[in-house]
Amino acid sequence: MTDEKFSMLHNRLTKVWRHIHKHAKRQGINCYRVYDHDLPEFPFCIELYGDKLYVAEYKRRHGMMEEEHDNWMEKSLAIISEITGIEKENIFLKLRQRKPGRLGQYQKYDEVQHEFIVEENGLQFLVNLSDYLDTGLFLDHRITRQMMREQSKGKKVLNLFAYTGSFSVYAAAGGADEVVTVDLSKTYLGWAERNLKLNNYSDEVKYQFIHADVKQYLKTLPAGYFDIIIMDPPTFSNSKRMGDILDIQRDHVGLINDCIKGLKKGGAIYFSTNFRKFELDTTAINSAAIKDITKATTPFDFEGKLFRYCFHLTK
Repeated sequence: MTDEKFSMLHNRLTKVWRHIHKHAKRQGINCYRVYDHDLPEFPFCIELYGDKLYVAEYKRRHGMMEEEHDNWMEKSLAIISEITGIEKENIFLKLRQRKPGRLGQYQKYDEVQHEFIVEENGLQFLVNLSDYLDTGLFLDHRITRQMMREQSKGKKVLNLFAYTGSFSVYAAAGGADEVVTVDLSKTYLGWAERNLKLNNYSDEVKYQFIHADVKQYLKTLPAGYFDIIIMDPPTFSNSKRMGDILDIQRDHVGLINDCIKGLKKGGAIYFSTNFRKFELDTTAINSAAIKDITKATTPFDFEGKLFRYCFHLTK
C-alpha cells in the first residue's frame, strides 16, 4: 500500500480523534469509539477504554500476502499509536467478521484474563480487551444505561440477555428495589455479578442472577410483576444450550408480548436490536404505546456509525 494511503489514514484519524476526544473530555467520558471503518482501505473499529485501545480489523478479502498484511498492520498501528498517544503495548488487536448483530459476543479467545476496571458515569466495570471478541461493555448504550439509572428508583427491574450486566449496575445505582439479571452464559452471568459487587451491590435478595434461556424463562414470568424490562438480544442464536433457535425478526413479537405480560400497568420495556434490516411489527405487539428512541439514545461517538434500533414500549 502506498504512502499516500497511509497519509489518508493519518489525516482522517487526526481529524476524528481531535473532534471526539474533545467532546469526550468535556463530558468526562473515558470509554468511547474513535473510528469505525471511516476509510474502506482501513477497515478498523477503534475504541478507547481508559488508557488502552481496542482495535478490531474487520475481516475482508484484502489480497495481501501474509508478510505484506503484517507490514500494513504495523504501519497502521504506528499511526494509531502516534495520534492517540497510546503506547503499542496498550493496544489490543482483534480480527472480527462483519455480521448482522452481535453474533460473536460469546466467542472466547483464550484463557488469559487481561481484565481491568474502567469508569462510566461514576460507576465501575470490568472489561477484557484480549480474551473475548467483545469487550464486556457495549459503548453504544451509554445514554440508554443512564436513562435506566434515572428511572429505576423504587422499581423492580428485569435485565434480559444481560451479557455482563451493565444495565443491572445502572438500575442498582438508580435505587431499584429489585434487579433480576438473566443470561444463557454462566461466564457472562458471573461477570455481571462481579460488576455489581465492584460497585458495592451484593444483596442476594435485591440482586438475583438467573442462568436461563430467555425464551423459556419468559414463559415463567409472574404476571404484572416488573416495572421495567430491558431486552437487548442477539440477532440470531443457535446455542446448544437453548431449546430453540433465536431469530430476532421472527421472534421479537413473542418475546415482547411475553415481557408485557410480566409488566405492571404503566410499566416499560427498553428493547434494542442490532439487526440492520429489522422491522418492528407494531400491529402484533400488545403495547399501549411504542416510541422509537434510537436517535435519542445514540451517543456522539456513534453518530452516523450506529446500526441498531432502540424502542420504548409501555403497557
